[in-house]
Amino acid sequence: MGIRPIHTQADHDATLARIEVLWDAVPGSPEHDELEILSILAAAYEDTQWPILPPDPVEAIKFHMDQNGYGQNDLARVIGSAPRASDILNGRRTLSLAMIKAIHTAWSIPLACLIAAEKRAA
Repeated sequence: MGIRPIHTQADHDATLARIEVLWDAVPGSPEHDELEILSILAAAYEDTQWPILPPDPVEAIKFHMDQNGYGQNDLARVIGSAPRASDILNGRRTLSLAMIKAIHTAWSIPLACLIAAEKRAA
C-alpha cells in the first residue's frame, strides 16, 4: 500500500484509478482499508480544488419557495412586509439579521444558506 498525498491532477487521476481497482474489496481486508484511505484523500483534494459554495441567499429562498409552493405573500408573512419581501426577491434589498432569523425559524432554511458570502466564485 503506497499511499501518498494528492498534490496534482495527475496524482488525483492515479488515485481514482486505484480506487476503481479496489472498489469491490472485501470489508476488513487490507485492500478495503486502502480503499477507505484513498477515498478520504480524494475527497479532501476535490474539496480544495472544486469547493461547493452555499447558494446565494435570495436563490436559496426562491428555491425553498418553489419547492414548497410558497409565494411572495408567504415570505411577506414571515418577514413582516409585502414591499420588503418584493425588495428582497428582486435584489433591491439585502436580508437583515432579523429577517434571516425569521426565515430560518419559519422555514428551516440553513443559516449558512441565508448568510451572504463576501465573494462568490464565478
